[in-house]
Amino acid sequence: MNDRFGRTITYLRLSLTERCTLKCTYCRAAEGDCPKKSELTREELLRITRAFAKIGVNKVRLTGGEPMLRRDLLPIISDIRAIPQIQEITMTTNGQHLPGMSTALKAAGLDRLNISVDSLKPEKFAKITGGGSLERVLTGIDEAFAAGFSSVKLNVVLLRGVNDDETEDFIELTKDRNIQVRFIEYMPLGDTDRAEDRVTGAELLQKHPELVEIAPSYKGQPARDYQMPGYVGKVGLIDPMSHRFCADCNRVRVMSDGMLRSCLGCNEEFSLKEALEQPDDDALIEQIQKAIAQKPSTHCFDTGFTAEKTMSRIGG
Repeated sequence: MNDRFGRTITYLRLSLTERCTLKCTYCRAAEGDCPKKSELTREELLRITRAFAKIGVNKVRLTGGEPMLRRDLLPIISDIRAIPQIQEITMTTNGQHLPGMSTALKAAGLDRLNISVDSLKPEKFAKITGGGSLERVLTGIDEAFAAGFSSVKLNVVLLRGVNDDETEDFIELTKDRNIQVRFIEYMPLGDTDRAEDRVTGAELLQKHPELVEIAPSYKGQPARDYQMPGYVGKVGLIDPMSHRFCADCNRVRVMSDGMLRSCLGCNEEFSLKEALEQPDDDALIEQIQKAIAQKPSTHCFDTGFTAEKTMSRIGG
């Protein structure tokens, strides 16, 4: 389905839970525990995904919170894998629950993993994440490759004076393995903008002029891809504030409470819960189409936008 600006929506980011075992400084450090009672059921998640598939979505990313906190994660993946129109299923995780699970995830039908890792120094990692274990993340990465995942993406939210001194170390991870390190510009989705903490893509390229830009892997991807000459993996720059990519945006988000958000950087949401109470999918598809039709041309981050929800609540 196309939105009113001619963008074809083919990508659903589906949040399974707001719950997370970490409290990262840029995400939900000030939040308390997130409720479980409002989460969509496995059956509701499948029904929503089927409805999106009927109108042209062919890629699903499972997000959270931390999606691996769902006890029914493997059946959810298997359910989505059985939808003929869905060509790719990916998942974003903080890696804390990944050790010992990669083989099962692959067998259930997961195609690719994105793992959040904001430092390669154990003490700093623990401080940024509110007590997370870097060792578990690194173990999870190794196990993912051993389980047959052909590539792994690492998401790194850069914060000035915190972890921006580690960019060279992260780039070196791409030397011998098909790791894609993606440096992400901080977005104002917390209590404050924290613009002074933002590290732009332009700054990174100035710091690492040896990076060579390469063709994108697919149309509509948020990252600009680069590579070190002779290295196996890639480096991606996701900088929505200084180098917005809204014109090619092909995605919408459904949160774990059944709210649909057509743009990460705007607060407008559409509820799918009432439509899910109907016996057929007509009302559900109609509500989805309504939300896509009203998808804004661009995000609102630079127009005095104040986020009503953190990234963990929207679906990271």
